[in-house]
This record gives sequence, C-alpha cells and structure tokens, in this order.
Amino acid sequence: MSQLLDGIYAILTLQNMLLLAGGVLIGMVVGVIPGVGPSAGLAILLPVTFSLDPTGAIVMLAAVYYGSMYGGTITSVLINTPGESATVASTFDGYPLAKQGRAGPALVMAAVASFVAGTIGAVLLSFAAPITAEFAKTFGPPEYFLIVMAGLLTVIVILKGNKLLGALSALIGFAIGTVGIDIGGGEQRYTFGSVNLINGIDFIPVAIGLFAVGEVLHTLWRGGHLEKLDFFGVSARSRGFWPTRQDFRESTGPALRGSFLGFGVGVTPGAGATIASLMAYNVEKSVSRTPEKFGKGALPGLVGPEAANNAASSGAMVPLLTLGIPGGGATAVLLGGFLMWGLQPGPLLMTQNPDFAWGLIASMFLGNIMLLLVNVFCIPGFASIARVPFRVLGPIVLMLCVLGTFAVNKSLLDVQIMLVCGVLGFFMRIYGLSPAALVIALVLGPLAEESLRQTMVISGGSLDVFVERGTSLGILAFIVFLFTIPLIKDPLRKASQRALLTFSPKKRDKV
Repeated sequence: MSQLLDGIYAILTLQNMLLLAGGVLIGMVVGVIPGVGPSAGLAILLPVTFSLDPTGAIVMLAAVYYGSMYGGTITSVLINTPGESATVASTFDGYPLAKQGRAGPALVMAAVASFVAGTIGAVLLSFAAPITAEFAKTFGPPEYFLIVMAGLLTVIVILKGNKLLGALSALIGFAIGTVGIDIGGGEQRYTFGSVNLINGIDFIPVAIGLFAVGEVLHTLWRGGHLEKLDFFGVSARSRGFWPTRQDFRESTGPALRGSFLGFGVGVTPGAGATIASLMAYNVEKSVSRTPEKFGKGALPGLVGPEAANNAASSGAMVPLLTLGIPGGGATAVLLGGFLMWGLQPGPLLMTQNPDFAWGLIASMFLGNIMLLLVNVFCIPGFASIARVPFRVLGPIVLMLCVLGTFAVNKSLLDVQIMLVCGVLGFFMRIYGLSPAALVIALVLGPLAEESLRQTMVISGGSLDVFVERGTSLGILAFIVFLFTIPLIKDPLRKASQRALLTFSPKKRDKV
C-alpha cells in the first residue's frame, strides 16, 4: 500500500498530469478513427517519448492504451463501426440504442462502466498481480486453444436470428483467416501469387468494409438518403442525455461481472479483450430475465462487454509487468518501450524499479478518473454526430474509411479488400448473415489454429491432453457452464414460480 501511495505521489507532478491528460485525449481520438486502434496508435507515438523520462513516457502511452479502448466504443455506438475487434460486441446493443435516440445514455453508461472496470482492474493489478501471475504460468497451448474456442463458440450462442447462418458467417471468417503462410509447413495458402497477401488479410480493412461501408450501402438500398432520418436511421429525437435511475440499476451487475471476468481473461496472454467482451456479452444474455431484448437495445448488453474489454486492458498488464509476456499487440508495443528505456519486465521489475512499476499502476487510477471526466464533457458533442443527416455524413464516412484503411499499411490492396468486404457486408445484411461473427472468426481463427498445432505437437496427436491438466478441465467446465445456463434458466424459473405459488397462498390467490 505504501508503494502504491508513493506511486500516486510520484505521478502528481504538472508534467506527468499533462502527459496523462494528453494521452487520454489522444487515445480517444485514436479509438474514434476507424482503422488505427491502440496498437498502431502506440507504435506511432512511441518515438515521441524518446525525450521523456521512463515514468512520464509510460504514463502517456498507458493512457493512450486505455483511452483508445473507450474511443472505439464511440464509433461502435454511433455508426456501427468498431475501431478494433475488442469493441465488436459493443455494436450488438450500442448501435440499436443509438437508433432509439438513446446515444447519450449509452455513451454515458459505457464511460461509467469503463471507469468502474478500469478502477477495479487497477485494484486487482495492485493486490493480486503475484497470484494471477502464478496462475497464468499454468497456461499452455491446450489452455490457449480452449480459451479461443470459448470465444468462437460464444459468438454462435449470442447471435440473434438463425444460428446456422451465424455459423456460416463464422466459417467465412475462418476461410479469410487461412490466407497467408501455413504456420506448420511454410507453404503459401490462397495468396494467388500476390506478395501482399503473404502475411494474410488484416482485420482492419475487413472490419471497416463489413461494418461501415456495408452499413452505408444498406442505408442507400433502403432509401435512407431520401428520408429525414439521421445517419444510419438513428432517431433525431433524443430521449435525454443522462441515464435514468433504472439504467444505473440494471447496469450495476453487468459492470461488476464484466470487470472481474475481463480482468481474469486479460491476465491470460493471447486471450485479450476480444474474447473477454464476447464472454461478458454471453454471460449477461444468459443471466438476464429478458434475453429477447439483447440485440435490440439492451443496456446490459453494452455495459457488460465495455467493462470487460477495459478491465482486460488492466489484466494484460499483469503478465507484461511480472512475466515480461505481452498479452496482445498493444502491450507488445509497450514491451518494446520498456526495453528501449533500459527496463526489463519480469519478476524483478517491481523490486528493482519500484518507482516505475508503481507509477504506472498509480497512473491507471488517476487516468480512469480523468477519462471519465473528459468523456462526460465530450459526450454531448459525440452524440450530436448521430443527428447529422445521412446524405451529409455518409460520404464523409466513406472518405474516412478509405483514408483510415490506406493509412494502416499504405496499401491500395487493403482499400480494395475493404470495398469488396463492403459489398459482402451489404449482402450479408440482406440475407441475414452476421458480419460480427465473420470478423471475430477472422481474428480468433488463426490463434485457434496456432495453439491447436502446438498442442498436437506436444501431445503427439492425442486429444487426452485437454483433460489431463486441471486448468484445462476448469476451462472446459466454464465453457459447459456458459452453454448450459440458457438451457436450464427457463425451467428453473418456472419451477421457482410454481414453488412460490405453492408456499405463498396470497400470491396464489392473486394469480
């Protein structure tokens, strides 16, 4: 506790507070711009920190990291365009809420959930880092494969509508994910002789095309440019900016559950915020008394994933600080910054460089407070975007999609892939397929293939490895638990109602 207080005291300088505020604002801008994302944003800003001291530099970069997690939510809610895969789940109910005229309350509750999750994550990072690090050490390729498969299977469960079409969408994502180099034999797969496809097809052009361009084409197809509606059909009548008491009551549980679940998943290297947000969405839909509202504008369906992906960003710091293992692309950039400043992450970091380590943890407390304040003041401006007519904002979004896609790799092929995926997204909407399932399968498919190959090499081709380790059995039990809740929830509820009527004469007479 004394080290944490010393870290907070070390951060409370004018320079560090300005760096913290600047990092939060830059992170939000990075998250709002489609195609950039935290990894690219951190990579671009890393050279800027050369002249700063290590503590100030890492404070700024960490603020960019978790600030961008919320920035991606803004576009997910307002224009149905996730900035990265971790915010795909936020589109499931965030965008329907905006179409109902509740963009303001949705963004406010997302900001509150981000603050709660970030604070809980920082507390757990402070007090539970050694324990969670020891637990993370038990994870091997079999556990990684099960975690990834849990995320993929969760996509099918949480989808509304035809599950078969959802599975077909995921298979299309799998197919796109196989483009590139075979990690087992080194042969090229489905590159058609193009050197630009050797590294595979990136998530960014596919996601921007499916969600943003596909939505623009779909709006044009249904005549939205002729209607006096807002962008993508969002209602011009705002139903209030601040959330109601009911909104806060129904969001408390999802925020807490998503925070702890997200931190636990974030601690696992390779799992990341994408799987955490999907699991949180599945949990909230499973425990909800009104699961039929999910996908149509249920606030818990936004709050749970938002809390999970922000808590996962805190959880990802645990293996980074204590084991020197990055949990994803963004933390890999941070690891490069550590090494650039002459710091070696690992078990000795907190003893050899306590000012740096505890200063980073302390900055997460202060940064989440600052992020909440900035969001609350900026949300009216963000929400006003939803009231711009489609005929004005539609062309602007298309231009930003092209520029954002090209800026990632400076590749015209990425722009072509984005436009093709835009047409694909348009037809997927018409015929009831799920762009979200495709994108998630594209992200998680290669991870599943890599971890499965490693598992088979370790076990000599035997599947017994998945039931021989206690951690694997625990993950399998958790997967079974997630998928049995929807099956047993309704029978249990009916049984409890019958029991209540049996033992309560007043209730029975009333019925």
